[in-house]
Amino acid sequence: VQLQASGGGLVQAGGSLRLSCKASRMILSTFWSTSFGWYRQAPGKQRELVAGSSSDGSSNYGDSVKGRFTISRDNARKTVYLQMADLKTEDTAVYYCNARGQAFDYWGEGTQVTVSS
Repeated sequence: VQLQASGGGLVQAGGSLRLSCKASRMILSTFWSTSFGWYRQAPGKQRELVAGSSSDGSSNYGDSVKGRFTISRDNARKTVYLQMADLKTEDTAVYYCNARGQAFDYWGEGTQVTVSS
């Protein structure tokens, strides 16, 4: 399974970005039953959960992004999105996509998000 993350970039504070994570080579039924998460890691800091989307449709968010970020999934496209709004300089980090199932735990390559003041 390959997780292809994209959508990062440079944005001014207050702006928006949408990250995508495509689970290529994952069969559709597996995608449906997989929990996905977006994590981020800023320089000198530990990786932290930004948002998670469970297979039962529930989602959860880190306290610092609640009300600003939204995770969603398109099962037909086998893609998970992270819509980020009202970005702050402290959101600057490398963002990683994670896929977790009963017998696997995959990470994609990160995508850099830089928020300028």
